[in-house]
Amino acid sequence: MAPHSRDEAAAPGPDPDDPRLPATSWAVLGMLAFEQELSGYDIKKWADWSLKLFYWSPSFSQIYGELKRLERHGYVTSRTVMQDDVRGKRVYAITPTGREAVRTWARTAPVETPVLKHGVLLRVWLGHLTDPTRLREIVAEHRDNSERRRAEAAVDTQAAHNETAWAYPEIALKWAERYHAAERDLADQMLRDLDDLQASGRATAPMPLAAGSASAAGAGARVAGDEEG
Repeated sequence: MAPHSRDEAAAPGPDPDDPRLPATSWAVLGMLAFEQELSGYDIKKWADWSLKLFYWSPSFSQIYGELKRLERHGYVTSRTVMQDDVRGKRVYAITPTGREAVRTWARTAPVETPVLKHGVLLRVWLGHLTDPTRLREIVAEHRDNSERRRAEAAVDTQAAHNETAWAYPEIALKWAERYHAAERDLADQMLRDLDDLQASGRATAPMPLAAGSASAAGAGARVAGDEEG
């Protein structure tokens, strides 16, 4: 008989280096490690309450995709719980193998440098293409968004404080509150830097868009075609 593949095995051992288990898989498995049966909807709510402030804001399709992956690895089990005579929902629970796997990952995974992809900073970097007033509006909107996230993290930190099981999530949420406060303050400083740049006379005028550039390109292509004909 041909040997089983790892996905077909009933209870594979922990393998933190498995490339088919990205960090998002461990995030979902970690939520189940709080010893609660959770539906995909519950996981989505929890992620939107906490994880989105510092790591991940998943879609339902991502969550259910990760749950299927974890179930194939034997890291979670699922069952259907009837909500009434007609409707049921599928809930998931971590297995002992899954608990050991996520413990191993949390203890031994490499400490990676966070990836910074800052869309607002990219637009400031391309500031010579934007009107200064519009650029200030972009940065000011980012500052206001950061303050909203900070306030949200503060509320969630307090909620976590009231639950003994969430002592470590509370620490992560405190970090998120400080992070978004720093992002807000950095945006305020960037607004001052933009004002200083304007006052210094070093700011270049926004690069003008070529009038009718798209239509001109089309006309040029037609002319070239006529000449070839």
